Amino acid sequence: MPGIVRIKLVSTSVEDLNAVCEEIRSIAKRTGVRMRGPIPLPVKRLRVTTRRAPSGQGYETFDHWELRIHKRIIDMDADEKAMRLLMRTRVPPTVKVEIEVKM
Repeated sequence: MPGIVRIKLVSTSVEDLNAVCEEIRSIAKRTGVRMRGPIPLPVKRLRVTTRRAPSGQGYETFDHWELRIHKRIIDMDADEKAMRLLMRTRVPPTVKVEIEVKM
């Protein structure tokens, strides 16, 4: 009975994240492995509000910053050839990848 591989992808850049998802999808199609996903998870938004003026004086002088963290989950069968190709995939530095094998 083959296991299942769960791939968790996290990034602040949605373009890089989608490019890695497409690469994984092409690996699954080439090797003939069943794949489920990418399943988008809710976007986490980190908001920071700061004063523009260093003295703290002023009217409506706030800067607003937001960091968006995008997440995807992909489930696929644990095939040896697919896993080897998956480990060779080039991943941009903005994308964090976690691979978990479930039996």
